[in-house]
Amino acid sequence: SFTMSTYLFMYDLMQFCGHSWIFTNMIIRFMSFGKDSLADTFYSIGLVMRFCQLLSVLEILHILIGIDKSRLFPRVLQITERIIVLFVVINSQEEVQGKYIVCVLFFLWNVLDVVRYTYNMLARMGIYYLPLTWLNFSLCILLYPLSVLAKAFAICVSLPYFESFGTYSIKLLFPFAFSIYFPYILKAYLLVLFIGMCFIVQNLFSERKAHLGTGNIKKKRS
Repeated sequence: SFTMSTYLFMYDLMQFCGHSWIFTNMIIRFMSFGKDSLADTFYSIGLVMRFCQLLSVLEILHILIGIDKSRLFPRVLQITERIIVLFVVINSQEEVQGKYIVCVLFFLWNVLDVVRYTYNMLARMGIYYLPLTWLNFSLCILLYPLSVLAKAFAICVSLPYFESFGTYSIKLLFPFAFSIYFPYILKAYLLVLFIGMCFIVQNLFSERKAHLGTGNIKKKRS
């Protein structure tokens, strides 16, 4: 319906503005301050990044109620990966927030999202530019695995701090002795992260084939 199309367009526009602001801010800060800007990336743009990632949870709802035809499971994996790394790993450990890997991770996320939300906005209006379509469904195949490696590196960097401070580790003495050692959970999650990457990359190739097939390109051109 027109109302749902307008809503989705406004959602994509809001995400585009947020990620464009982050991306532009990172570039300007790097050009102005050089390597010194990398260490305080989280402090300068972390609030807007957290807002954009929380807002992206709505995309799961969009699929569930049927206004977005994307596949549910790959989208859930991608969104939960970011939420876990950003809020559980980076946000909870101040020592990790100043690491260069945070800047690398934010850069990869924003390159992907600026392209994706630009494509989505134009697609809502029935506008398809072949170079943008090609970029949207090709760039993610290259950058998504790199972002997974960056997430894994951020988790590895955070492990000594979780071990030292005991963040999220729990010991229960009543009614029975039970403990949860959070670094073990993070190490197990690394395996889940790479298994999920294989599944999502396969899905990305399928989407690329579906949208960049000869028949689809001719149809969009017409």
